[in-house]
Amino acid sequence: MKTPDKPIFYLFLILASSSLLFTATAKSTIEPCSSNDTCNSLLGYTLYTDLKVSEVASLFQVDPISILLANAIDISFPDVENHILPSHLFLKIPLTCSCVDGIRKSVSTRYKTRPSDTLASIAGSVYGGLVSAEQIQEANSVTDPSVLDVGTSLLVPLPCACFNGTDNSLPAVYLSYVVKGVDTLAGIARRYETTVTDLMNVNAMGAPDVSSGDILAVPLSACASNFPKYASDYGLIVPNGSYALAAGHCVQCSCALGSRSLYCEPASLAVSCSSMQCTNSNLMLGNITVQQSSAGCNVTTCDYNGFANGTILTMLTRSLQPRCPGPQQFAPLLAPPDTVPKDLMYAPAPSPDYDGPGSIAASPGSSVIPPGGGSLPGNPANGPAGSISTAPTVYSFSYFFIMFLISISFVFSC
Repeated sequence: MKTPDKPIFYLFLILASSSLLFTATAKSTIEPCSSNDTCNSLLGYTLYTDLKVSEVASLFQVDPISILLANAIDISFPDVENHILPSHLFLKIPLTCSCVDGIRKSVSTRYKTRPSDTLASIAGSVYGGLVSAEQIQEANSVTDPSVLDVGTSLLVPLPCACFNGTDNSLPAVYLSYVVKGVDTLAGIARRYETTVTDLMNVNAMGAPDVSSGDILAVPLSACASNFPKYASDYGLIVPNGSYALAAGHCVQCSCALGSRSLYCEPASLAVSCSSMQCTNSNLMLGNITVQQSSAGCNVTTCDYNGFANGTILTMLTRSLQPRCPGPQQFAPLLAPPDTVPKDLMYAPAPSPDYDGPGSIAASPGSSVIPPGGGSLPGNPANGPAGSISTAPTVYSFSYFFIMFLISISFVFSC
């Protein structure tokens, strides 16, 4: 067989490799679904510029207070919604995950275009790679992506996962995480207190390899509620180290680090609320009494049981435990950050219970001891099973052109 002429052969390799540049893909987890149910989910979002808390909330059309609590930031800080958060800060954004056309995704976010916006800049810069330009184009039936009228309202489909609110049959909330160049799967697993095997199973990965721009569904250990189905906050689930508001901002629920027991108490916001006293008791919501006896420890708790018809439901629970419960460790509520520590700016995103400098709080701003024992809503799944989809990754023309010139010079030097 005749050996191919070197310049022609190398030119063929160049053209083949250049086609790979344009067809390179970024992975994201796809969870098939067939019902109309929704779940709580989180997005891992890195601020592309300095933004007020209210501006971040506006980008995703979510309650600014819910963003603060999801990140264990003190909502009692003066004028907290107008606090300016620094560029490169990593935040967990709580979103409702829906079932749309047989796939889990969030479709509650809309973006109003500004001068100089392109689909690529909206996807890659404003939303930090959580969505691709092609996905925005398809969701809005944009025929010419080069022409965007200022003020156009665009639907921004965002990745999310439910997996029945469980991971290995235990309560979990799923974080959609955009892989950075410094990330490894082992590093992500370590930071989010899971395993490489679990991440691979959740994301249907054949090998423990990740690339910058991949979007992973990361299971976060959580505390699940057991509210009645008629409660408006039925199915509430809160990740470890996070807080959430319920009952029209009247109740604040939290999940102690390493715990599975949801603890709820009156929120610190000045809003009008219905009674929070347990029936046939002097105990208020969140109160716990313990009494040691020869048979063990008698524990009585006034628990939150959901919000229905404008009423805060409470439930008095009595139990005999072998020993009296000690204080659980809650993530401390921190002041809104003004800067991003240099060691975090270009490092993998911090874990859900990262609390910066200082110690872990022994209670969520209350002297009560959180109750023990939690229950799971519904029938836990044995484990999630997702699939990997691909979305085109945009490479700059300048980069391709430079690489092409280098390759050409190599060919003619042979």
